[in-house]
Amino acid sequence: MVSRFEHPAGGYKKIFETVEELNEPLPATVTGRIPSFIKGSLLRLGPGLFEVGSEPFYHLFDGQALMHKFDFSNGQVTYFRKFVKTDAYVRAMTEKRVVITEFGTCAYPDPCKNIFSRFFSYFKGVEVTDNCLVNVYPIGEDFYAVTETNYITKVNVDTLETLKKVDMCDYVNINGVTAHPHIEKDGTVYNIGNCMGKGASLAYNIVRIPPKQKDKSDPIDKSKVVVQFPSAERFKPSYVHSFGMSENHFVFVETPVKINLLKFLSAWSIRGSNYMDCFESDEEKGTWIHIARKNPGEYIDYKFRTSAMGLFHHINCYEDSGFIVFDLCAWKGFEFVYNYLWLANLRANWDEVKKNAMIAPQPEVRRYVIPLDPYKEEQGKNLISLPYTTATATMRVDGTIWLEPEVLFSGPRQAFEFPQINYKMNNAKNYTYAYGLGLNHFVPDRICKLNVRTKETWVWQEPDSYPSEPLFVQNPDAVDEDDGILMTIVVAPGAQRPTYCLILNAKDLSEVARAEVEIISPVTFHGMYKP
Repeated sequence: MVSRFEHPAGGYKKIFETVEELNEPLPATVTGRIPSFIKGSLLRLGPGLFEVGSEPFYHLFDGQALMHKFDFSNGQVTYFRKFVKTDAYVRAMTEKRVVITEFGTCAYPDPCKNIFSRFFSYFKGVEVTDNCLVNVYPIGEDFYAVTETNYITKVNVDTLETLKKVDMCDYVNINGVTAHPHIEKDGTVYNIGNCMGKGASLAYNIVRIPPKQKDKSDPIDKSKVVVQFPSAERFKPSYVHSFGMSENHFVFVETPVKINLLKFLSAWSIRGSNYMDCFESDEEKGTWIHIARKNPGEYIDYKFRTSAMGLFHHINCYEDSGFIVFDLCAWKGFEFVYNYLWLANLRANWDEVKKNAMIAPQPEVRRYVIPLDPYKEEQGKNLISLPYTTATATMRVDGTIWLEPEVLFSGPRQAFEFPQINYKMNNAKNYTYAYGLGLNHFVPDRICKLNVRTKETWVWQEPDSYPSEPLFVQNPDAVDEDDGILMTIVVAPGAQRPTYCLILNAKDLSEVARAEVEIISPVTFHGMYKP
């Protein structure tokens, strides 16, 4: 699963450049045959505006949200895109400057205002960004473009119009929610976010949003907190990007990347600072892993520990014979990977890009196993008796249970990231295949498939081509877990038609079809296929 290519020409720089939205869909040129069961839309989100006037955005997660859509009907394909008209975007366009502080770019006070009005605007509190550049998912019959703050943005996925900004704080005790909910077959949505816990300490809440309501009311109105995880450190919650959910349990991995809340609150009001300034790494604590029962929601106070890691994406999580097995795209050590995702780093020449990745945390796909009854063996004995994994769990003298992973894939500076599975058939179940985007020194340059049982791998790759997260779409009459296709948006900056939707056979990653358009696109992070 290691990349076969170097990128000395630096074509990848093009995926971090501003583009314009479209007024109407563009027809795509199709080669190969689009499978007949693909009749719907591929929806993707990412940054599309990397500066406002003369003011640049500095971090990968700062560019303004651009929504992309490939539409499929009867073998015909069109491509369309629109900026999401968030407050962050609209106000930036109106004032021709960065008005709302983003992840790694701070907004300065309006230079046109005098010292008094600037002074008072400090006391209005922090305006949190609604720049929803990370993902899109359904709640009930609606669709929301999202980031990781308390704001989600309702969008019309047919016209790509922006409908309304929703503040999740109006419904549940949460400071923000992740862009990686779990969605059950009936449409129930589960998510996690930092919150204020008991006695002025920080915690993490799991929120449940019910499916489509019979009376046509908005399911968000009925959002509820189902369970709360405590924070390892009272005033410093960990950064949380996703979580695991098996049939009966939630798994929350509390990494050493902490948000220093005091720094966060003071920094914002006093000097120009941004979200990135408020992260710090706890070099001592390692990683704490928590579990909770799902129904009824109940925290289980076992102290699972493992060595320091960074974590963004859970792959899958399932129960087997009294154990919870969960697979992760991990990054070794306690340093925050986002420190390496400044646009200046990503746009550097290839030799520089490689140098940066040399000192960054190293990626690894790992399997951890948690015993649901950790007290059944004596201290020092491996508690995991599943025959197919080398992952271990050991009770220590202090009552903590130490977990060691099984490594499913490891290649220096070669990440298997943005993982996807056949979610419909195998989410929260024992499974065989994961699909991912291969990062080569952080440059996305291949699509990967991993057999998590045998560790066999497959790769799709072409020179000077930069794909995005592959989404799995199951063949309607599928029997096998990998009977379906993968869809990804590839950017090939040198080509006559530099953006295309690529369709691969999920069995062997052979090309089924591509639909190319004569327009370039920037990077996208996550998205969905809407049938």
